[in-house]
Amino acid sequence: MSGRADVGTDGGVMSASAGLAKENVPSQLAAPATSLSGIGPNSAEKLARLGIETVRDLLLHLPYRYQDRTRSVPLHEVVAGRDCVVTGEIRNCQLAYGRRRSLAIRIGDGHGELTVRLFHFGARQREAIRPGLWLRCFGEARPGPTGLEMVHPEYRLYDSEPPPPEPALVPVYRTTAGLAPRRIGAWVASAMGAWPPGFGSELMHEFARLEAAIRYLHEPGADGARLAAARERVVLDELLGHYFALKRRRDLAGSQETLPLPPRQQLGRKLLDQLGFRLTRAQARVTSEVLNDLALKRPMMRLLQGDVGAGKTVVAAFAAIRAAEHGCQTAVMAPTEVLAEQHFETLGAWLSPLGIDVGLITGRQSAAERRARLAAAQEGRDLVVVGTHALFQQRVLFQSLALTVIDEQHRFGVHQRMQLLDKGRLPHQLVMTATPIPRTLTMALYADMDVSVLDELPPGRTPVRTRLAAMPRRPEVIERVRRICASGQQAYWVCTLIEEEEGEDAARPPRHAAETTLAELRAALPPKMRLGLAHGRLPPAEKSAAMAAFKAGEIDLLVATTVVEVGVDVPNATLMVIDNAEALGVAQLHQLRGRVGRGTGISECILLFEPPLSALARQRLATMRESTDGFLIAERDLALRGPGDMLGTRQTGDQLFKLADLAEDRAVVPKATALGQKLLAEQPATAAAILETWAPREVEYAGV
Repeated sequence: MSGRADVGTDGGVMSASAGLAKENVPSQLAAPATSLSGIGPNSAEKLARLGIETVRDLLLHLPYRYQDRTRSVPLHEVVAGRDCVVTGEIRNCQLAYGRRRSLAIRIGDGHGELTVRLFHFGARQREAIRPGLWLRCFGEARPGPTGLEMVHPEYRLYDSEPPPPEPALVPVYRTTAGLAPRRIGAWVASAMGAWPPGFGSELMHEFARLEAAIRYLHEPGADGARLAAARERVVLDELLGHYFALKRRRDLAGSQETLPLPPRQQLGRKLLDQLGFRLTRAQARVTSEVLNDLALKRPMMRLLQGDVGAGKTVVAAFAAIRAAEHGCQTAVMAPTEVLAEQHFETLGAWLSPLGIDVGLITGRQSAAERRARLAAAQEGRDLVVVGTHALFQQRVLFQSLALTVIDEQHRFGVHQRMQLLDKGRLPHQLVMTATPIPRTLTMALYADMDVSVLDELPPGRTPVRTRLAAMPRRPEVIERVRRICASGQQAYWVCTLIEEEEGEDAARPPRHAAETTLAELRAALPPKMRLGLAHGRLPPAEKSAAMAAFKAGEIDLLVATTVVEVGVDVPNATLMVIDNAEALGVAQLHQLRGRVGRGTGISECILLFEPPLSALARQRLATMRESTDGFLIAERDLALRGPGDMLGTRQTGDQLFKLADLAEDRAVVPKATALGQKLLAEQPATAAAILETWAPREVEYAGV
C-alpha cells in the first residue's frame, strides 16, 4: 500500500533522523467536550471516565459493534437470545402482578405473537400504549411466562402499520454508568460538524481521507463490505499514529545523553570463570548486545524476551557488573517478594565474591533491616538493589543509579516504571519478560525499543511432557501425585479458585478450589505426606513461608492458585497438575508448566479438564499438548484470545488503541510498519497529519 502527501496539512517538515515534531491539533478538535451542546459538567465527568475530554476524543470514540436493524423479523421467526427488530399491532395491554408489577403489552403480526414487558413506566406511557396502535421494538427476546418476551426494548409507537426499517446498521458505543449509548451517538453526530476541512491523513485507499472513513463508522449504511473497508482504513491510520509516536519517543531518547558504561575492570570474565556452567550461544549473544548498549552515551532501551528457564537473570548480572565497575548502582525490580528474594539470592551468590554488595528491599522486612538497606542504597554501598514495588517509594533513594532492570515488565503499570526511572539521571533500561511476545505485538508495541530474544534453553533442560486428563480420571492423577512424592520428588497442584463459592454459577460446570482441594488431597494421600497451601488471600508472610518451605524441600505437595506462575524455582519439583485447565489461557498455562522441568529429571504437566470442552478450550489444550515452544504458544494465544492484558497494555487505566485490535488486525501491523517507514522517508507531511490526529497523551517511558 502506498501513500500520497495530504494536501490539507500545513506541510511541516519532519525527518526520521530528527524525529517527529508534534503538530498542534486544530482548535475545533482541541476544544473541551463541554463546548458541544448538551454536555454539561455532569456529563463531562462521565465522559472523562471513558477517556473523552475533547471534541477529538469524542470523534475517535468509535463504535465497538453494530446492530443490524435493517429487517423487521416476523414474530414467528424470533429466536431467544438474539437482538432483533420486531413490528406488531398491539392486541392488549394490561398490568401484570407477580414478584414485581409490570406492564405487559401483547403484539401480533398475523404470523405470531410476542409480549413486550415494561417494569418501569409512568401513567402517561400506560395511557399512550393502547390496543389498535402499532409497536416497533428492538431488543433481545427471552423466554418468559407467556412465551418469548422482550423486556424494556427500545420502542416506537405508530398509528398504523409502519413502513420497513431504513436499511442502515446502528452503531453501539462503549459507555459508562449514567450514560446511554444513544446520548453518546448524538454528541458524536454533533462533533462531526467540528472536523476542520483538510485535517487528517490522505492515503491510497477506498477511503482516501481519514475523515470519510471515520464518518462512515459513525454513520454506516447497510453495506458490510464498505463498513469493513472503513474500519481497516481507520485501523491502519491508528497503527501508523502509534508507530510514529514510538519513533518520536525513540528519537527523543536517542538525542539525550546518559553516563556511558564502557568495559573497565573485566569483572565479567571473573563471573564467567566461577559460574559453573557455560553460557548458551543465545545468552552470549544477548549479553554482548546489552553490554554494547551500555557503552554508549545514548540511554539503552532494550526488551529482553526469553522463555521460562532461558537464563535472563545471568544477562542482567553481567549488565549489573558493568555498572558496578563504574561505581554505579543497578535497581532490579520484580513483581513478587518470592521472585525478588530469588533474584537477591542468585545475584548475591554470583556478585558478592566479586566485591559487589547486593541489597534487598521488600515490604515485609523488619523496620531495622529496612532502615539499614535504605541507608546502604542511599550511600551507594549496595551497588545492586533488588526489590518489589517497594522500590517505587519516595524513601528509597540511590546515590548513583545508572541501570534499571525490570523483570516480568507486563506486571507493572507505566507510572510505576516511571517512578523507578526518575530515581536516576536517565538510567539505562533493561526490561525482561518470560512471557514470549508474538512478533506482531512486538512490532506494534515496542517500536521504541531494541529487542533481544533468548531462543535457546540451557543444556540439561528437558521438555516437559504434557498430558490431558478428564475430571473422571482425577483419582488416577492423585495416585500419580502420591507415587511422585513417595519417590522423593515434589509436585504442584494449581487451582483457578481459592474458595468454591467464588465459582457458583448454575450455567457453568463446577470448578475446584484450592482450599477444598487441599482437604480432598489430605484425605486421599498418606498422612506422612507434607502438604502446603499458597494463594493470594493468605497474609503475605504466610504465603511466602509456604513457598519458601516448598523450595527448601519441607513440603512435598504445594496446593496453590496461579500465584506460583512466576518466582518459584524448585528443581526437585517434577509434576505440575492444573485443575480446570480449560478455564485458563494458553500463555498462562505455559507459564505454570514452566515451574517444573527446571532440574535434570523428567517432568510432567497434567491438565485436568471438565468435559465437555468448548471448541476454543479444545484448541487451547491441544496447543499445550503439542508444543513447548513459548513463542509458538504466544502466537496461538494471540489468535485464540487476543492480546488481553498479557502485556500490561491496560495497566495505565487506558485502552491502548481506540479501534485497532492486535489479534484481529495483526495482518495490518506489518503493513503499517512498512508504510510508516516509507512515509517518514518520503512524505513527512502525511506522517505529521497522522501523528497529529492520534497524538496520544504523552507518558514518559511508556515504551518500558
